[in-house]
Amino acid sequence: MSRTALWSLILWLVFLPLRAVSLEPVTTGTLIEEMTNMVRLADFPEPAYKTIQFSSYDRRSKLPGGPDWFANSDGFGGESIPNFEAVLAEPDDQGIGEYLMCDVRSPGAIVRMWTAAIEGRIRAYLDGAEEPVFDGPAREFLQSPYRRSAEAAGMDPEIFEATFRQRDACYFPIPFAKSCRIVWRGNVQRIHFYEIQIRCYDPATKVTTFQSEDLATYRSRIERIAKVLAKPGDMWEYQSSQEAAPIEATILPQQTAEVLALEGPQAIERITLNLAAKDLDRALRRTILHIVCDDYPWGQVQSPVGDFFGAAPGVNPFDSVPFTVRPDGEMTCRFIMPFAKSCKIRLENKGDQQVHVSGSILPVDYAWNDSRSMHFRARWRVDHNLVADGGSGVRDLPFVIANGAGVYVGTAVMLLNPNPIPTPWGSWWGEGDEKIFVDQDVQPSTFGTGSEDYFNYSWSAPDIFGFPYCGQPRDDGPANRGFVVNHRWHIMDAIPFRSRIAFYMELFSHERTPGLSYARIGYHYGRPGLSDDHIDISSEDVRHLSLPPDWRPAARFGASDADFYQAEDVLVDQHRTEFVANAMWAKDRLLVWNPASGNDELAFKLPVKQAGKYVIHMTAAFTPRSGKLAIRLDGKDVGFGGEEGIVDLEVPYRTLARTVSSERIELSEGDHVLSLHYQGKLPGDSDRQIGIDFFWVQKQR
Repeated sequence: MSRTALWSLILWLVFLPLRAVSLEPVTTGTLIEEMTNMVRLADFPEPAYKTIQFSSYDRRSKLPGGPDWFANSDGFGGESIPNFEAVLAEPDDQGIGEYLMCDVRSPGAIVRMWTAAIEGRIRAYLDGAEEPVFDGPAREFLQSPYRRSAEAAGMDPEIFEATFRQRDACYFPIPFAKSCRIVWRGNVQRIHFYEIQIRCYDPATKVTTFQSEDLATYRSRIERIAKVLAKPGDMWEYQSSQEAAPIEATILPQQTAEVLALEGPQAIERITLNLAAKDLDRALRRTILHIVCDDYPWGQVQSPVGDFFGAAPGVNPFDSVPFTVRPDGEMTCRFIMPFAKSCKIRLENKGDQQVHVSGSILPVDYAWNDSRSMHFRARWRVDHNLVADGGSGVRDLPFVIANGAGVYVGTAVMLLNPNPIPTPWGSWWGEGDEKIFVDQDVQPSTFGTGSEDYFNYSWSAPDIFGFPYCGQPRDDGPANRGFVVNHRWHIMDAIPFRSRIAFYMELFSHERTPGLSYARIGYHYGRPGLSDDHIDISSEDVRHLSLPPDWRPAARFGASDADFYQAEDVLVDQHRTEFVANAMWAKDRLLVWNPASGNDELAFKLPVKQAGKYVIHMTAAFTPRSGKLAIRLDGKDVGFGGEEGIVDLEVPYRTLARTVSSERIELSEGDHVLSLHYQGKLPGDSDRQIGIDFFWVQKQR
């Protein structure tokens, strides 16, 4: 029996006792409304559905825990087993074949698609139609299937960017009444990464199939939702007519304070908190948020405050549908939290300093439904001193294992990665796939292709980004070294479960890396009676984390054939320079230059051991106080800063270690002078600082 036929049988069995049907048909319009509808997540879904994912995961991974369970050929090309549901046409003499991506035979909707990069073409058929609803480049379908229809409807396709399309994923919904069949035509020896998430509804559900005219029909709705998705923190419309209840408390070390108590039935529509302490980073990790609904013995929510809001350690601003973190430290949660009788919010200070908490809770009227209502749950867990591995040490890390009924709605990971390789190829921690077992799954109904793919980006990218449903608000660098935070919210692609969920993510790194710390939260709703594998948070769990001292960049993987030079060791003179001590920087210190004027210059002497082709790299501090530079080698522009020749080191709110690079150039043996030319000063530009950590001269082969 094929996998698609098996899914059809499983779905029929899952929904057999459920025959409830929504009075309102599922349409493109209703699904678009769901993109910002947080209230619906708090009730077990009706009409019922199961979320499944089709992806290019390695088909050798058949037996959980078996010999090939961590096989990792998932879309680069040349896999021993094609990464598809079936081979429809064997490759021709040009290597081009046809392959089945998915074949769903029930009412449903495509709710998320992703690709890192994919070649070839896709044909998508809905409801068994002879003519495809889409026939064109595969990457266009997976990342912007709306573009052609939007242009035909006279809409600006740009309104979909960073709203419906988020980084490398697309959340524009495509409903279908009977079936969805997607076929890829291309060369399996070439790149073909993909993920397609589909809701499979109760067979009796009424669904109106997507048509290209839907963009014109629902234009005003699309434009309204896009405005909210573009700026959730500013554009969100709360439903409550009640007054916000203030929170104000000072919590002494090793003390717990109940900061608010509410009587039900009600729900919390918004939580806003702000912490103040002498060491804020420590306070955000060591102050535990407990939200206890309906007199349960321990909180449905148990998490360090900063981690709960998806941004810790520290304050790392981002704006998404369920969470917004402001630069001033104000943190807001918009997940709806219903309760039948009572809700108590407690804050536990596991640290050694006094913490002041301020904020508010916005209650909203909510009628608890004994058949469908659910409690919101966020249970934080951490493993310290892990050894990440890309060989025999790969393992599955549990995020949530629970028995009962509920809906999975989000994931956040907070890591400390001490790997010393200054390139993404080498320091990458997240080669591992997500594996989500739901109900009677023997194989995961969601099987991914890499951690960054799950979080909607690609190629272990270290850049800071944020979208309505995903983000990377912190990645210290260089590359993937240091503190890293990723999050993804399952709003359109929520994952209901009726009896069980087991969410794992592989810990799979490019090279063996001891000393990794991996904290995570699996956000979900649960019907009363849901039980999970949660263990209470200990003081050791929330101990203060620091980067290992005196690290040195390693010439491996993407940094192979590189000679590294600390900035202070090759400095020609100490013109207006000083040092800043911090374990973020190689050898625990950063050379800081304080340029005096717009034509100020700082020079370094870089040795080249052998004549040949090289790339010169400079790893520097990107900070709010940094500025713009022109970088020359032996007085010549060698490609630093691209066509404009200007490197801008300024970033808001954060301190990052990032690398800028020259073009590939021919160099003679001996010393070469690299000079930094400050580009300023403008009014109010008097306190700029340029931080240079190290240079690397990398031979090209």
